[in-house]
Amino acid sequence: MIEIIDLSIELGRFALHHVDLSIRDGEYLVLLGPTGSGKTVLVECIAGIHRKHGGRILVDGRDVTGLYPEERHIGYVPQDYALFPNLTVRENVAYGLRARRLPEVEIVARVNSMLKMLGLSQLAERSPTTLSGGEKQRTALGRALVTNPRILLLDEPLSAIDEVMRSELATELSRIQRAVKGTFLHVCHSFDEATEVADRVAILREGSIAQVGTIEELLEKPASLFVARFTGARNLFSGVAEERSGGSVVTLADGVRLACGVRSAGPGVAAIRPEKILLANGLALGSAENVLEGRVTGVKRKMAHVEVVVDAGIDLVVYLPRAGERETPEAGCSVTLRIPPEAIRLLPSE
Repeated sequence: MIEIIDLSIELGRFALHHVDLSIRDGEYLVLLGPTGSGKTVLVECIAGIHRKHGGRILVDGRDVTGLYPEERHIGYVPQDYALFPNLTVRENVAYGLRARRLPEVEIVARVNSMLKMLGLSQLAERSPTTLSGGEKQRTALGRALVTNPRILLLDEPLSAIDEVMRSELATELSRIQRAVKGTFLHVCHSFDEATEVADRVAILREGSIAQVGTIEELLEKPASLFVARFTGARNLFSGVAEERSGGSVVTLADGVRLACGVRSAGPGVAAIRPEKILLANGLALGSAENVLEGRVTGVKRKMAHVEVVVDAGIDLVVYLPRAGERETPEAGCSVTLRIPPEAIRLLPSE
């Protein structure tokens, strides 16, 4: 377990502000945020690269705040890989095992297995100076993973890897983490990448924690407009909410009124996730709330879904499953949409 208590640090114009974060034993936590939000600085503090800061860092209950990196027993894959240029790929991967003086037979077996898993077998005798960015990244991953660390910090581990390999490595990282029952902290700026590996996600904004939660919690209950945007909310509309029995009604700037399943009053932003909007053509809606008539203005077929844009008094983005693609309306068609009240979140304006 890693516990960060009231951590603050100033580095030039950048600062982390009173960060509190607990990473559970055996958890795969993703640290997510835009460029410049403080993700790498926070990881470097945990690794021991920055030791002059306010607050404390505990690892398995032990205060490591003043310890040097090598005294913390934490695996770390930095963004720049930090490979040894005078060693081959094989020797780089084997480095941690040799430092632990393991039997040569075990070292060879574990290194060969790791090289094969990461697609590096054909590059084993190459110098890191001759590798591409993705190959260097996989070598650095192999060097860290081959020791089966209980705690591993991964700073943008998949950023230089192509889409196909990225998905495969994300799956493999998740499998390894569970196999060794380790605690992994994975830094990235892609919410899609986070969804592939994370037990929970901590979102950073300008040096502070914006929200911590599971993927489902972040999607269903974003704590702010920033979190909603960062997790892919495409439908964000300013409006004014009025409380009513069982929830609220929000009047949007375009005059559209929508019932919401949460009680709220005053100005704010209605956030509606595209996958929650229902195409209701041909359904018996009866007295259902939030039924809108509109016209399709655009259709994009993507890998995971079909994106449909509908002018319904407000411009709504709707995600439809690829499985029902035959029923996807084309541009110019008239459609009926239903937005379940519980699918609407009311957030403070920023």
